[in-house]
Amino acid sequence: MSSLTVTGVTKSFGATRAVDDVTLHVRHGSFTTVLGPSGCGKTTLLRLIAGFLVPESGSIAFGDTVVAGDGTRPMPPQTRRVGYVPQEGALFPHLDVAANIAFGLEKSARGSDRTDDRVAEMLDLVELPADFRHRRPDELSGGQQQRVALARSLAPQPALVLLDEPFSSLDASLRGSTSRAVRRALEASNTTAVLVTHDQNEALSLADEVAVMRAGRLVQSATPSQVYLSPSDPEVAEFVGRAVVLPGTASRARATCALGEVVLTEPAEGEVALMIRPEQVYVDLTHDDGVRGAVEEVSYYGHDCAVQVRLDDGTSVLSRMSGVRHPSPGDIVHLRVTGLVRAYRPAAP
Repeated sequence: MSSLTVTGVTKSFGATRAVDDVTLHVRHGSFTTVLGPSGCGKTTLLRLIAGFLVPESGSIAFGDTVVAGDGTRPMPPQTRRVGYVPQEGALFPHLDVAANIAFGLEKSARGSDRTDDRVAEMLDLVELPADFRHRRPDELSGGQQQRVALARSLAPQPALVLLDEPFSSLDASLRGSTSRAVRRALEASNTTAVLVTHDQNEALSLADEVAVMRAGRLVQSATPSQVYLSPSDPEVAEFVGRAVVLPGTASRARATCALGEVVLTEPAEGEVALMIRPEQVYVDLTHDDGVRGAVEEVSYYGHDCAVQVRLDDGTSVLSRMSGVRHPSPGDIVHLRVTGLVRAYRPAAP
């Protein structure tokens, strides 16, 4: 296993720059998610790391070994020791689970007791029963197929595992259980891994570090909590989770906006854009404490609910609150902001 270092990598397709001067470091044994909307360049970046594409500039290194760039001849994909898990798993339909897992092992080892032991070890690692070894892919659920695909990628002990939106085709409950099992397997094997996804919840819940891509560029790389609580700009804030972005006026550690006075994460002065998470907007149902507004819409999810409120000045604000007790459309409520708020310089006109 080894670390991954991407330095100043660029890749274009015609006039479109799919990956634009991207620099990323993934520590040995850590799990990084590359998060971004469709078309932002994240899958192209993954294919560059795997060796399916060659960068125009920049370099890619596994540990101390440069596999592409820096004037060196690109190392072919088959010699990079990379495990690749595609979106649909891509298991061989004519092979059973054991043969699929053993496919990446040395030919001389296939069919030996050593291979049988490795298959059993991989099935245990991805939390599948030992008797699954004789099943065909069409006898498995989507989540089970993805676990077998991961087992196949881990069997040869790769330097790095790359996962290309492997859970996107699964339903919500299966996606959660499968992704957690995959994360546990990667941790248990101390494997360096990169997952690309457009799903913010998936990225935040699985990763040691989240790298946010936009229009081919890496705009922020930090821990999940840092990306969520201190996004690099309002666009990242609105992409990673829900955000209420309001204009305000700052003076040192405080600012005023449509929701009243708020406390800032860092001192600021003058006109600012304030990023407030919906769960920071407290809805007071019983007192006249805060800024007055009327409930426009309530989206109920059971454990919590999203409440859209139109303030008296016309500003529309989203709050996320417990589903145990909540208002109804038309109710008059009062809002106030809890916790610290991030301020940004307003975008240039």
